[in-house]
Amino acid sequence: MALLRRLSPQLREGAYVYTIVSKAIPPGAVPVVVVREGEGLTLVLPQQQADDLGLPYDFIAAWITLQVHSALSAIGLTAAVSRVLAEAGISANVVAGFTHDHLFVPHDRADDAIRTLATLAATN
Repeated sequence: MALLRRLSPQLREGAYVYTIVSKAIPPGAVPVVVVREGEGLTLVLPQQQADDLGLPYDFIAAWITLQVHSALSAIGLTAAVSRVLAEAGISANVVAGFTHDHLFVPHDRADDAIRTLATLAATN
């Protein structure tokens, strides 16, 4: 798959967390992801912002962006990436942006995830 050869995973600086708020994004929060659910708004934001705002979280993540331009209709990219990370014992929360896919992996496994993704790209 041509997309896999061009993954070019980029580890973004910092630590990110998932939290949930009931109604609105709190002043001072600048989330990188917002998902509206029946239970409230899920926010992914820098850990420091969550700490500063007293927002609860229990998962600290690293943010990896796959630099390959992937169409929202592309088939198999998420499955292939998820498969190799799962085989390496690395959880991944995938968010599709308009032009790129983004992975939130355990912060302490970020380097392992980058190596795993680089191997996937090199072997396709």
